[in-house]
Amino acid sequence: MRTRLLLTVMVLVSCGGAVGQAQERVLYSFAGASDGASPIGKLVADSTGNLYGTTSAGGSTPYCDGCGTVFELSHNTDGTYTESILYGFCEQASCTDGGTPQAGLVFDAAGNLYGTTLEGGGPQCNQGGGCGTVFELSPPSRSGSPWSFTLLYQFCQLPGQQACPDGSQPASKLQFDSFGNLYGTTSRGGANLVGGVVFELSPSSNGWKETVLYSFCSQKNGGNCADGSVPMAGVAFDKSGNVYGTTEFGGSNQYIGGGVVYELSNTKGAWKESVLHAFAAQNGPKGGTLLGDVNLDAAGNLYSTAFQGGSANLGVVFRLNDKGQNERFFSFDGVSGASPTAGVLIDREGNALYGTTSAGGGGNGTVYKVTGTRESVIYSFNGAGVGDGSEPEGALILDQGGSLYGTTKAGGIVTSDCDTGCGTVFEISK
Repeated sequence: MRTRLLLTVMVLVSCGGAVGQAQERVLYSFAGASDGASPIGKLVADSTGNLYGTTSAGGSTPYCDGCGTVFELSHNTDGTYTESILYGFCEQASCTDGGTPQAGLVFDAAGNLYGTTLEGGGPQCNQGGGCGTVFELSPPSRSGSPWSFTLLYQFCQLPGQQACPDGSQPASKLQFDSFGNLYGTTSRGGANLVGGVVFELSPSSNGWKETVLYSFCSQKNGGNCADGSVPMAGVAFDKSGNVYGTTEFGGSNQYIGGGVVYELSNTKGAWKESVLHAFAAQNGPKGGTLLGDVNLDAAGNLYSTAFQGGSANLGVVFRLNDKGQNERFFSFDGVSGASPTAGVLIDREGNALYGTTSAGGGGNGTVYKVTGTRESVIYSFNGAGVGDGSEPEGALILDQGGSLYGTTKAGGIVTSDCDTGCGTVFEISK
């Protein structure tokens, strides 16, 4: 476990390079209805280059018209992609299978996909749309057959427990540990009525068992949760098995607070939370309102973004460094992007960071790169009616050839279901 980390953030030296140096290609434009709409999670790729993700809306199932989908984009030999819907949510009465997935997916070694839904689940949930689920999709044994859906867990399982001590409304991507257990967060619920939890799901002969590792808002200071509250992002592991993540709120002595970066360490079977850095306010000069995952480099430094704050109150990219003695920060200024909701991707050599902003650039969001202390916009989205997408909210992935892949929440083709476009899957290449 680390004893102390100092906040280090990238300094803006120049917006660097001109917009449009990289080439953007739309691999798929969603049309709403049965093929899905509004993808906001991170993509995942299989070994043959097929892409998988979720849409938070769209789809058409017996009990809901637009509760979200799981999709596959199959890579064709001519370089094009074909979309297939692997599952449309709310297939079951009362949407017990889930609805409105917000996050991306994760593969296991056998090729099964795992994910979360923000809504849906058991009828005991006090939320009108359900309190969320964890699910598995297994590939068919014969090509062309449907994938098999398995519901692993419904949140707010305990009857009569209005507070949902096991958690409620997961918005995060899952993460496997080396033993095959799944880890994630919920944005609501927990032992303290509010705040959310970090949870573990472990496979057993009787199905998957949930264990709450930590309930946020356990350290209250007036109206503020000093230990953080409302984790919207998932978790990351270091080599020792410690768990790291962010919260949207909490942390400071001020009302609500700007969020925290936290660590969970396991000592003799008990998990302990440590706040590595507390952001002073949602619109603080060094950032606030943390929505993105953290990523670790080879030296153990932690990287992520803040949605607000900074010199223009348009968000920042930050680094937590256990060796650093300087505090620096990269502040978005609108031209360089604004309002990042996702974390950053660290390239394989550890020399550059890549990310998205949901606004800024030309007004519809950007893909950016940070090398050392230099930031450059490598693509600026044009928005509805142009076809390239708008409002990228998810993190990026990188292929072996150096191309970046991501999603946009809106933009693409305009349809009767989406007057500003239903979103896209895109590729950025050199």
